[in-house]
This record gives sequence, C-alpha cells and structure tokens, in this order.
Amino acid sequence: MAQKLSVIIPAYNEENTIRKILDKVISVNLIASIGMEVIVVNDCSTDNTESLVLNYINGRPTENILYFKHSANKGKGAAIQTGIELASGDYIIIQDADLEYDPEEYNRLLKPIVDDFADVVYGSRFMGGDPHRILFFWHSIGNKLITFLSNMFTNLNLTDMESCYKLFRAHLLKSISLKEKRFGFEPEVTAKISRLPDVRIIEVGISYYGRTYKEGKKISYRDGLRALYCIFKYNTFCK
Repeated sequence: MAQKLSVIIPAYNEENTIRKILDKVISVNLIASIGMEVIVVNDCSTDNTESLVLNYINGRPTENILYFKHSANKGKGAAIQTGIELASGDYIIIQDADLEYDPEEYNRLLKPIVDDFADVVYGSRFMGGDPHRILFFWHSIGNKLITFLSNMFTNLNLTDMESCYKLFRAHLLKSISLKEKRFGFEPEVTAKISRLPDVRIIEVGISYYGRTYKEGKKISYRDGLRALYCIFKYNTFCK
C-alpha cells in the first residue's frame, strides 16, 4: 500500500500568502511514490483566509486538501494538535502558512526516514550552505540559547530546536499527549519525542526565507520566554 505524508498548515490571518503556499505544497513530487494530504487548520482568522482556502479547494477537486476551522482563536499549537488528530498519513510534517520555509525540501526530510535511518527529522536553518534571508540578530541569539538549554535537558545535539520543519513517523507523534496551545509546541514536542524508547532523530540543513513583522511575522519575545518556561516544564515537572 502506498504511503502518505500529512502536511499540517496552521493558519491565522494569512490571506497574503495562503494560496501561494498551497500552490507550492501541492506541486511537490514526493520520493518513493509517497502520496500527500494537506490539512489546513484555520485558527479563527479575521481576514479572508477562510474564503481563499475554500475557493482554492473548490477549484481543485482532485487535490487531497482538508479544511478545519477553530470557532475561537486558540493558538498555533492548538491548530497543530487539531491537524495531528485529523492526519491519516504515515508521516506528518508541519508547514507554516507563510513563505519562510520551502516545501520543495520535504524530500530532504523524508529521505532519512524512507531509508530507515530515522524516525524523526528536524530541518535546521543553521546547517549547510542553503540560502537564508538575513534578518534579526537577537532572534538568532535567542534561538541558539533556547536550543542550547533544550539540548541540556534532552541530551540531544540539535542546532535548531525551534525549526518549523519537523517530520515525524505519524504513530510516534500521535502517541504523545501535547498540551501547549501556542508557541510552546516546539520545546514540548522535542522534550516528549526525545524520551520515546529507541527513537532515532536526525537533523538536515534547510533554507530559510524569514519575514519581517511588517510582512506578517507574529512571534515575539513573549514567545521566547514561554519557550524557556516550556523547556523546564516538560523536561523536569511534566512528562
């Protein structure tokens, strides 16, 4: 039976980019004849995200695109959790609705799993010679600090714990209970995945085209503080 990749796209007020990212996602030809389902979770957007997605789906009836809308804004983590529940694929990857990450790199993350060298693959913005847009110095320092502290507790040697691109064998991701509703998803899932028996985690280099706050970037220093809290919480107090 053909295997399938579930692409979860949490979306909140992404009217400027949602159609473009959907175009990019569905145009990817996956290795090993792997199929694809796309799951868009609208976190109660107040712009035209919903109408754009529904019109997009209606115009492409042969594409496997699912749509779900939260009745209230719950946060990115909650949208990801909804997507995980809906996912029916053998593998799951998270895709932000902006254009910071390139879906053409799905195969780069899939290959170690297809070759049976990995169960989880992180895409690192700090490895390799791929293009990276030059933006915020303090964001990069904060990211490295958060990754360093996470590694101290998990005993992993990741270079980019906060990366959006994390690809999982679906049964492993579905086996853990996730609590964080907003931007604490990354440290929480890393802490919990790292404790799974015999889990094999690999990191591969990816490109990154970050956007500015004027262009719609939403993460702030408060999310960094929450990430620090989640590192301590999920690595020490909560299992």
